[in-house]
Amino acid sequence: KQGILIDGAFPGPDIHCVTNDNLIINVHNSLNEPFLLSWNGMQQRRNSFVDGVYGTTCPIPPGKNYTYILQAKDQIGSFYYFPSLAFHKAAGGFGGIRILSRPGIPVPFADPAGDYTILIGDWYKSNHTDLRARLDGGHKLPLADGILINGRGSGYALTVEQGKKSGKTYRLRISNVGLQNSVNFRIQNHKMKLVEVEGTHTLQTTYSSLDVHLGQSYSVLFTADQPGQDYYIVVSSRWTTPILTTTGVLHYSNSAGPVSGPPPGGPTDQVDWSLNQARSIRTNLTASGPRPNPQGSYHYGMINLTRSIVLANSAGQVNRKQRYAVNSVSFIPADTPLKLADYFKIQGVFKENSISSRPTGGGIYLDTSVLTTDYRTFIEIVFQNNEDIVQSWHLDGYSFWVVGLDGGQWTTASRNQYNLRDAVSRSTTQVYPKSWTAIYIALDNVGMWNLRSEYWARQYLGQQFYLRVFTTSTSLRDEYPIPKNALLCGRAAGRHTRPM
Repeated sequence: KQGILIDGAFPGPDIHCVTNDNLIINVHNSLNEPFLLSWNGMQQRRNSFVDGVYGTTCPIPPGKNYTYILQAKDQIGSFYYFPSLAFHKAAGGFGGIRILSRPGIPVPFADPAGDYTILIGDWYKSNHTDLRARLDGGHKLPLADGILINGRGSGYALTVEQGKKSGKTYRLRISNVGLQNSVNFRIQNHKMKLVEVEGTHTLQTTYSSLDVHLGQSYSVLFTADQPGQDYYIVVSSRWTTPILTTTGVLHYSNSAGPVSGPPPGGPTDQVDWSLNQARSIRTNLTASGPRPNPQGSYHYGMINLTRSIVLANSAGQVNRKQRYAVNSVSFIPADTPLKLADYFKIQGVFKENSISSRPTGGGIYLDTSVLTTDYRTFIEIVFQNNEDIVQSWHLDGYSFWVVGLDGGQWTTASRNQYNLRDAVSRSTTQVYPKSWTAIYIALDNVGMWNLRSEYWARQYLGQQFYLRVFTTSTSLRDEYPIPKNALLCGRAAGRHTRPM
């Protein structure tokens, strides 16, 4: 099928940088339609203008280019970039991002012998244009056709060396860049030690397989300490009928033979297994590295909440077409990026608080949903999932603490079971069927930030909104001015930017 390549490659090339580096990324759009890249997990501190989603950034017209100027401010870790418009993600256009620690900052494990990006996820044989037309026509997507490992449905191979004593250790940065399915990752006869999740060093727990939900990124270490031969790398879907599976090969450089036996099986529809694994993923409190509060001036479990927000996802028909919603609102894009409308004070593009901070229980309706919150407040968001699917939620601009996950309906009594000591800090979290997940966020990043389902058809058909983190301050300490090279479109066309 027709795919979207970045610099002629699928997946695109990795972006490597170091904490606080400035990145200058010139994107030439050679497609015949507008295009945008977004940077999953990069926080764009004080600079939501370059987040690369339609609510913040004007699309790059066909045949034109745009230069993103980003900073990997106070971050480390494993992330990825992807195309955010028009269901382009179904055609590729994604690649890995790794932000390394600054020299002299200790990392809680030895340098690996190799460091590899592994982009996995479900894949459709149909063109992205056909899938988009299906969604535009008000229909759901079918089950995907298969799963890819770094762009391959089969034939992916990774070569490792045994080493002279106990085997060499390698790092894999695994991201689920798929469209609708959680997946499980495993390597035949090898254990994986989790060391980092979306910018947070974790307790180094060992797993035989790892669930990776939509939009999530994990770093694991494994050691090539098995007899010299080839072993299966396996990725399989979770909670699907049938189970989709693809395999690659872990090839020892001294291999005496090919893979043998059946690929190792993994979990299929077990929720409790995945829930228990999720609860075991915790922050390494003794590790150095950038944190949401770099000076260590507070601990998230000891701050009073300013506000509590409950978000419920739902699915239904609007005008006899399939739509998806958050708190009954199914998002529709405005004619102008919301951040530009906010910056230039253009009236009528969106209304503040056009989505309720609690489920309404009403039917689904269409709106350009924006929820305004105050800068420097500390809030709780509860994702309530009353459906029979696994949901995955991502917030741009932030890393948040996943303080609780459980089945059933969330109530204020649910706070009694929160992890207020070492919850993992990340930007994407799963919510299990008929379950809830609670997160804490320190709203320390002014801007207009996309909060979306990573289930991509749901995002496309309305399961998203924008969190407007607002302050009356115009200080550069709080937010950068609009970039001088910003593209201006819609009702912002013809406005003037001031030098950055």
